[in-house]
Amino acid sequence: MAVKRSLSSLELFTGAGGLALGVAEAGYHHEAVVEWNHDACCSLRDNSTRLRIMRGWPIFEQDVRDYDFTCHTRSVDLIAAGAPCQPFSLGGKHGGFRDDRNMFPEVFRAVREVLPPVVVVENVKGLLRTAFQEYFDYIVAALTAPEILEVPGKGWQHHKARLDVAIGTGKIPGARYNVSYQLVNAANYGVPQRRERVFIVAFREDVNVTWTGLRATHSEDALLHAKWISGDYWKEHHIRPLAPPTHLATRLQRLRSNSEALRLPRWRTVRDALEGLPEPVDYKEHPLIHNHAGNPGARSYPGHTGSLWDEPSKTLKAGDHGVPGGENMLRSEDGSVRYLTVREAARIQTFPDDYVFKGAWSEGFRQLGNAVPVRLAAAVAKDVRRILNDSALETRAPSRSKRVA
Repeated sequence: MAVKRSLSSLELFTGAGGLALGVAEAGYHHEAVVEWNHDACCSLRDNSTRLRIMRGWPIFEQDVRDYDFTCHTRSVDLIAAGAPCQPFSLGGKHGGFRDDRNMFPEVFRAVREVLPPVVVVENVKGLLRTAFQEYFDYIVAALTAPEILEVPGKGWQHHKARLDVAIGTGKIPGARYNVSYQLVNAANYGVPQRRERVFIVAFREDVNVTWTGLRATHSEDALLHAKWISGDYWKEHHIRPLAPPTHLATRLQRLRSNSEALRLPRWRTVRDALEGLPEPVDYKEHPLIHNHAGNPGARSYPGHTGSLWDEPSKTLKAGDHGVPGGENMLRSEDGSVRYLTVREAARIQTFPDDYVFKGAWSEGFRQLGNAVPVRLAAAVAKDVRRILNDSALETRAPSRSKRVA
């Protein structure tokens, strides 16, 4: 029987800590938590004094580019990195590898200097766009052979060509990783939000495993069944049932005779997430609930119509200048809209209720919009830990070869 070990982790680009909380929930202890944004670090430090799961986190407020990873060589089981997503975001400026916020080279450096048994990287769906395909292939190659260095001044295309030759011939100096990736929808893992993200998981070759991805734990079909066939959803929330949308008629007919629809729990909705929270008051913080003040001025316009109560929310976003239009609004059946409070957004991102976000209202949304949903992060980290526990791995790093420049 496999022996469970105490596993350690190194967290990069931590933000408010969604990925870090999920990794900690999976049983890892962080050797370092690195983040440069001051407000996010204030949130991390404040919550490290109030949340047991965060107690003792070593928080480093600095640019990852200035961090020395060599102090973690042979001591870290997992590197987790939510590399800044703006360069590849569908809603951003699409700068990709040209964007100075592209931090994938720092992920490669961390892996090269630490050589952990496993690496988990999270990013936006846009990373898989056709326009970025060559760079995505480069990311996979650089993680596969992290000890092949980029030649200064030659650029990533030159580096990729050298990596491709080494991988193609099987002549990789130093460590090699088995790299897999999966595009996942957070709603399929119990998060009350439609949020598609890419997870790249790389296991060091001597672990002798390859990540095969996550299986969904929650089902859209089950939500449709609960709302429009059994009616259990409306009964659960003690509200009047709505009429089923006409465009779902064919799908609902299929579900009536399909018991597989009930095999998994249903998707969670905004109403599920916000249950128990009182209606917010504009400009006035709730006396007992952190970050629960209303903000007026929400308006609906084409493409920005807010999230419905009885569906998973739309993808929460950070925006370039505070809160973006409709992604962070609620829309009622009468068409009226209002902004989510920071606490409501935290519920949708599955942060604990006692997690306090520091900074202005817009800064709270920036932290949340950039975060990995805690529940999704935990699902990935627990799966990775299961694989490590089932392996016969010695956690020390392998012997190093001379790196090829």
